[in-house]
Amino acid sequence: MTSFLLAHLSDPHLGPMPQPRLRELASKRAIGYFNWRRKRHAVHRRDVLGELVADLQAQRPDHIAITGDLVNIALPLEFTAARQWLESVGTPHDVSLVPGNHDAYVGGIRDHFPTAWADYLHGDGAAQTGETIFPYLRRRGPLALIGVSTAVPTAPFMATGRLGHVQRASLGRLLPKLASENLFRVLLIHHPPVTSPGRWAARLRDSDELLELLSRYGVELVLHGHDHRHATVWLDGPRGRIPAIGVPSASAFAMGHTHPAAYNLFSVAKENGTWRCEQRVRGFTKDMMLGDIKQEKLI
Repeated sequence: MTSFLLAHLSDPHLGPMPQPRLRELASKRAIGYFNWRRKRHAVHRRDVLGELVADLQAQRPDHIAITGDLVNIALPLEFTAARQWLESVGTPHDVSLVPGNHDAYVGGIRDHFPTAWADYLHGDGAAQTGETIFPYLRRRGPLALIGVSTAVPTAPFMATGRLGHVQRASLGRLLPKLASENLFRVLLIHHPPVTSPGRWAARLRDSDELLELLSRYGVELVLHGHDHRHATVWLDGPRGRIPAIGVPSASAFAMGHTHPAAYNLFSVAKENGTWRCEQRVRGFTKDMMLGDIKQEKLI
């Protein structure tokens, strides 16, 4: 059987940041803007992102998944620029997106990303209604791509996320149905399902409930961003372990302990009634040379 190639990148934190109006900084945005001017602008570089995306496109993936944080402090002009960048990556049919906490940075702007990026967030058939509803479902080849949103506004110095009861209830109905259709289920989520040490202020607040759902109904693969680092964590599933894979920021320049920009490639096929999934990681080394980083069989 021919393999299906899924690419995964995350957290581009697109720059340069537009100049905010003074009234736009009368909120948590003031802290984010200061952090961007002080350090983050040097970490998240557009030239690094451009080279990484060009390399990804050269691999000719069948589909691309992006797991959030396209913008930085959720200024209206940031959403417009992010839309243009999305179009340079691929068409809405070929790119699936879920939002991150920076895409819902402050209260009152949560409608911006569903409007600006709507067709990248729609499930199959939803484009006709114009509604953005999570979780969404997209069938591509042997894959069922399930996108959820953990993007909620938070207080200063907090970067937590939450699915909420409605999304979790929908997942509880959707996952067993997809299992019966014999599809390779990929959950796209911004926050990692398991919180890394020292990341309490950036945790997924209802991670225990999500892990219970996954242990009961399962998926074949979880893809996330948020932590800006390479990560593989194995979750309990109903028929074995589930790989949850994180990736560094797609625009990260190597500085100090920063994991430089990278992306994942997953080759998925079914052989003799059993799923096979192999991961290949391409990205920058500490000396900013771009190439293969690792390759391994996940399933």
